Amino acid sequence: MAERRTKAGNDAGHVVARHFSGVPDADVARRLLDEIAVSKVDLHPFRTDAPIALYGAGNLGRMAREFLEAVGRPFDLVIDRNAAGLRNDPYWWVHKVVGLEGVPDDIKRSHVVLVTVATAAYVPVERALREAGFEHVVPFYDFAEGFRDVHPLSNGWFARPFTALDLRMTRRVLDGFADDISRAHHLQFLGWRRLRQEWTFDHAPVTGDDRFFIPEVMAALGEDEVFIDAGAHHGSVLENFSERMNGRFRRIVAVEPDAANRERLLAFIGTAMPGDDRIAIFDCALGSDTGEARFHSGLGYASQVSSTGKDVARVEMLDRLGPASFLKLHLEGAELDALRGARELLRRDRPIIAATVYHNDDGIWRTPLWLMETLADYRLLFRLHSWCGTGAVVYAIPEERCR
Repeated sequence: MAERRTKAGNDAGHVVARHFSGVPDADVARRLLDEIAVSKVDLHPFRTDAPIALYGAGNLGRMAREFLEAVGRPFDLVIDRNAAGLRNDPYWWVHKVVGLEGVPDDIKRSHVVLVTVATAAYVPVERALREAGFEHVVPFYDFAEGFRDVHPLSNGWFARPFTALDLRMTRRVLDGFADDISRAHHLQFLGWRRLRQEWTFDHAPVTGDDRFFIPEVMAALGEDEVFIDAGAHHGSVLENFSERMNGRFRRIVAVEPDAANRERLLAFIGTAMPGDDRIAIFDCALGSDTGEARFHSGLGYASQVSSTGKDVARVEMLDRLGPASFLKLHLEGAELDALRGARELLRRDRPIIAATVYHNDDGIWRTPLWLMETLADYRLLFRLHSWCGTGAVVYAIPEERCR
């Protein structure tokens, strides 16, 4: 495959973009993995006492605002291309919101701009900001990673240098994927996590509108599905499922341990799906065994089992919540533990599985390899649904349901 490299700027430290002209087969994937493995890059969280600005006021921008408030780091302004429209959004009323053209030159020199955009490639965004005169531009998650001792948001982790075991197991994962797009997306994921390089491949686009419902999953679904939505949050995924199935399903089991999220979930179901007795809600976390765990609540998407939590959550096994024909897991890093608590369900029901793998380094090889070794006659796929190493989902589809 031919390759093209670009940088967001001319000085050292900017993210490098590498674009490949095709998708890698297993042999090419191994060679690219070996290239990652021998790298001596040493990555660290970005730490600064400089004043902060945010670039992007979408979902990630909102999460960034709440994160900064939680860790006691104020920010001075939000920069967004839709600044005029956002000034009418009550969420941003107490903050200064400006377009690129409205930022004074002294702010461009003095402030660190945290890029809070994951729906587009990072390097073009950083390049545009630097060309507009901003001197200090950093991915938001690289900054957030420096606060893991007080806040569990874990989307910014850096992969350590690979051990011989890591390299051997990751090769097995790359070999075991069912298609070359999976190999391309997994390498793209590894390139960001291990090197903070932005790799892209022709014919392997990052798709944001089909997370958990890629064409291969949709082709396998029927009209009698039992859908377990683990990490249901406010209900957007179960709503998406119901709409895609035109309301034809047997049951939905929503699992949401955070009380504030669950209240929003209940309100949504009461409004959008009133009186539908096919929906059950469980207020527990998931794990490899039953018991209790410290839980950090009140963080919206990022609420999770964590040592930083002050609450206690009941922990259940998926084996006790089944049956299931379609299992979605978005558990902020607890996906592998939850799968280990679902061995009987997986053996008995052989569900389709869609599990996020970007909240910790289990996604490098542990989670996909566990699925490959545990599930017989399944097709394993890996897809990226957003940028900066996020939105990574591993899919497992029983061979008998592949069409």
